[in-house]
Amino acid sequence: MKKLLLMGFIFLFPLNMVAGTTSAYSKPQVQNVSQSEVKFVNEFRRLWIDHVLWTSNYITSATTAGAEDQKQVLARLLKNQEDIGNAVKPVYGEKAGNKLTDLLKEHIVIAGKIVDAAKSGNEALVKQLNKEWYRNADEIAAFLSSANPYLKNEDLKNLLYMHLKLVTNDLSASLAKNWNGRIVSIDEGVTHIILMADTISAGAVKQFPDKFK
Repeated sequence: MKKLLLMGFIFLFPLNMVAGTTSAYSKPQVQNVSQSEVKFVNEFRRLWIDHVLWTSNYITSATTAGAEDQKQVLARLLKNQEDIGNAVKPVYGEKAGNKLTDLLKEHIVIAGKIVDAAKSGNEALVKQLNKEWYRNADEIAAFLSSANPYLKNEDLKNLLYMHLKLVTNDLSASLAKNWNGRIVSIDEGVTHIILMADTISAGAVKQFPDKFK
């Protein structure tokens, strides 16, 4: 009988540990997430996914002969940068939101020039524009990290650099008509941008918990 009781304890104890308890009698810790936090995080993530998808749509329009929607797609893409800036205004204020929009619009304008230069085969200009593109990424990282102590400049730079790399992969695959490779680059771009968006939104929630009660 004692042996059976001992075996029962052995099987029960790991289950308690899996449940997140420190003893057989303590209750698992539950972290409450407010509806406002869920809404902010999800909306911010959706806007950055739009950023990747509309950028990819612009690459399609700009590199496809006879495409007639390039102007309209660019306008929609630029509006996305305004939407991202507007999304942080309730947290960081009007001025900061407008500043982020300006930096992101510059990111898009430079990207558009890179697309044109790459399409025409002007490698020297592509190289020059890439330097501007990464300089802009540095400015975005510096701006966000200066506004939030929980967002580290180096971490943001790494996230932004990877975003630029994946957009470049998308463009290169499009120009090479490597459609399978392009699908991979877009999928990777969406996966990565979710990580970047969640990093920024998590920092905002941590910095201003009272705004997300």
